[in-house]
Amino acid sequence: MDIVLIADPRVLAINIEENHDQMINLIKQNDIAYGPSPEIPNNYDYTKMRVSVYDMLKKAQALLPLGLNFCLYECYRSLALQKMLFDNRFTLIEQQYPHWSLEEIFNETTKLISPVTNLDGSTNVPPHSTGGAIDVYLLDDKGNAVDMGIHPKDWMEDDGSYSLTDSLMISDQARHYRNVMSNALSNVGFINYPTEYWHWSYGDRYWAYHTNEANAIFGSY
Repeated sequence: MDIVLIADPRVLAINIEENHDQMINLIKQNDIAYGPSPEIPNNYDYTKMRVSVYDMLKKAQALLPLGLNFCLYECYRSLALQKMLFDNRFTLIEQQYPHWSLEEIFNETTKLISPVTNLDGSTNVPPHSTGGAIDVYLLDDKGNAVDMGIHPKDWMEDDGSYSLTDSLMISDQARHYRNVMSNALSNVGFINYPTEYWHWSYGDRYWAYHTNEANAIFGSY
């Protein structure tokens, strides 16, 4: 499958016309579950998302089979936090593949984290900084995470094999749960980043590219 990376020039070429949709904080509601703050310094806003994204997520949850619910791992990220995560991943890839070119290391890094600065030096708008991207997984009726192959919290430990939405490394049960989640989210209009089964977005450039929209509707918040 030909995967369009999140910092592909075709994605970056899309214009952004901010629609000023406000943010909602999940700590003020009871419909969508959320886990503890990801183990990242200064990540205090991870439960915030655009109102339209929240409404869509509730609609998607209603499509899940009885006994399953979404759990948010992370939504909004500041640009400073995004840069730190990208730099850390970039350094890891650089150490693993010392003979790779800068472009190869950059592109490999973008499979699991969006840059704040593009390869050509221009400024990027990472999906998580828009409040339109969500990292989610599924809980069973007892509130426990189901087997989805790899938990989002372990993304830095993966070489990408298990994080791929269509990974061949996971069990039949994990593949089943991924399909269940994917069907619900795609049916309400979210777009998946296929190198991360948990990452879905609406309103950002990646969404606009894959839905053939003329513009993205969310910029950095």
